Amino acid sequence: MLDLIILSIHFFICFLISIAIWHGAKDADLYSSSTGTAETGPDGLIFIGKEEDIKKSGRITAKIDGREIVVFYHEGKYHALDSRCYHEGGPLCQGEIEDIDGQACIVCPWHKFKITLETGEGLYEGINPLKPSPTPQWQSKGVKQRVHKLTIDNGSVYVCPPDLSVSFDSDYFAEKYKTGGELAMGK
Repeated sequence: MLDLIILSIHFFICFLISIAIWHGAKDADLYSSSTGTAETGPDGLIFIGKEEDIKKSGRITAKIDGREIVVFYHEGKYHALDSRCYHEGGPLCQGEIEDIDGQACIVCPWHKFKITLETGEGLYEGINPLKPSPTPQWQSKGVKQRVHKLTIDNGSVYVCPPDLSVSFDSDYFAEKYKTGGELAMGK
């Protein structure tokens, strides 16, 4: 009988652990103007969070009119990008930041695509046929990921609404995951 009780407790604990893993760490859907909870600041800017909170966590996700963005704090600078990778929609909020040729880049956790935080350029290692070298060098694919302009005012971080008159490759996945339920926010 004791064996049955121990086995049941073990099963229950494993079940709870699997639920915790399945849910993963939750990024807050902090301020979604599509639900009317977004705070607007000076000049129509959208409030993302407090400076000290973003500095502590290193990154924060939010929604602006249903569009997922991620704000990174890295080496004293704030950077905001669409939260879904331009390649296949991987959750950039779960990626690692690496230095590549002096540029801070987010590495997509799904396929290891590298995107500069500053400009949204996609980078790859390759050999330029016009300037051949014995080892591959980092090359730019051009700007692939939408970068959002940030403003800091009195300890609050704001983002400008995106200018959708100019399109980027990441727009496809930003739109696809807009109302994606479990697909949204890195799940």
